[in-house]
Amino acid sequence: MILGLLILSNRTIYQLRSRIDKGLNIMYSSSTGSIQAAIKKLLNNGYIDYRDIQDNGKKKKEYYITDAGRQEFNTWINSPIDSAGIKCPELSKIYFMGFSKQKKRFENTQEYITELKNKYDSLKMICDESELFMHSNNYDNLDKEAKDIIFFQLATARFGRDLMSFAIKWYEQFLIEMRKSDE
Repeated sequence: MILGLLILSNRTIYQLRSRIDKGLNIMYSSSTGSIQAAIKKLLNNGYIDYRDIQDNGKKKKEYYITDAGRQEFNTWINSPIDSAGIKCPELSKIYFMGFSKQKKRFENTQEYITELKNKYDSLKMICDESELFMHSNNYDNLDKEAKDIIFFQLATARFGRDLMSFAIKWYEQFLIEMRKSDE
């Protein structure tokens, strides 16, 4: 994920985190700790490097991809899609929810539905804006490679949006079923 984002543009850790938070966090954790761990590993492998920059009087590290990083990214992106499947760690909470207090079951599930709706709204906005852009003159003037990049990024956002839509419906139905089972 980090290599791909750095191919698009050089970024600070803050910029990486902000970009991941804008729709990519369904694929990758946007926690500073996760990003810093990935950055450290990529630096140690020589896949990225950094330069010190000044931003509003503050010294920051701006990371960029190296030739070795581009080669590693190209190897990864051209390999088959991993068939490990989608993992939903939040389902472990559902699996063991019978041990929780009844009131907390409803509260936590409703809170999670709210989070899902917020993610859905963000992804829907990205999809809507991207689809508008794809029907504009600016898009028509792009070369084939740029159009391909946009196409696949939009496909990923649509997958996330549709996944959030499914999850919202599933958890809302689950909430109804929980209420019925408590009657």
